[in-house]
Amino acid sequence: MDTVTLATQPRPAHGKRAARILRTQGLIPGIVYGHKETPVAVALGKKDVDTALRHNVRVVDLTLDGRTETAVIQEVQHDHLGKEVLHVDFKRVSKDERIEVAVRVELKGTPAGVGHGGVLDQPLHELNVECLAIAIPESVRVTIGELQIGQAIHVKDLTLPEGVKVLNDPDAIVVQLRAFAAEAEPAAAAEPAEPTAAEPEIVGRRVKEEEAEE
Repeated sequence: MDTVTLATQPRPAHGKRAARILRTQGLIPGIVYGHKETPVAVALGKKDVDTALRHNVRVVDLTLDGRTETAVIQEVQHDHLGKEVLHVDFKRVSKDERIEVAVRVELKGTPAGVGHGGVLDQPLHELNVECLAIAIPESVRVTIGELQIGQAIHVKDLTLPEGVKVLNDPDAIVVQLRAFAAEAEPAAAAEPAEPTAAEPEIVGRRVKEEEAEE
């Protein structure tokens, strides 16, 4: 995986108000931590960050205090609509260091059993993997074209990129094809009740009912 260089600048002020001011200036607040060094608050260009995220960049080179540090994009905070980036956490890494990260599962193909009424179920959408910091896969691809009803693909069945180790339970199901469960038929409508003899009219009750309706 190629790294992308992001320019940073010091961020002396903290708090929500300071962060809002930064964002009006086209900057995004962030923090760089890890390797037992003091965390550093930074600001980065919004366009640069948006571009990196749009291309699923995971490892970046940060220009920081006149030097360059390699870091993993550890966490991205969005607004309540999930559109605007509010804050980015970067974790320092060495390029020859093995790290643990979450990688998305990408399904390829259409299960053969779908045409026979099968329903696709994907319990795992992400995998926890261990790999070199500069070799984080964009995704783990799972080919599902031959899946028939009742079949499943487990973690131990996956084909992984070289040097990548999955940390999830080997027997955990990644994806499976279940039989379609037909909805229960609605209960038959109740038989109409036998007509009953007309209830004798009680004068006193009728008067009260008429008064209630007024």
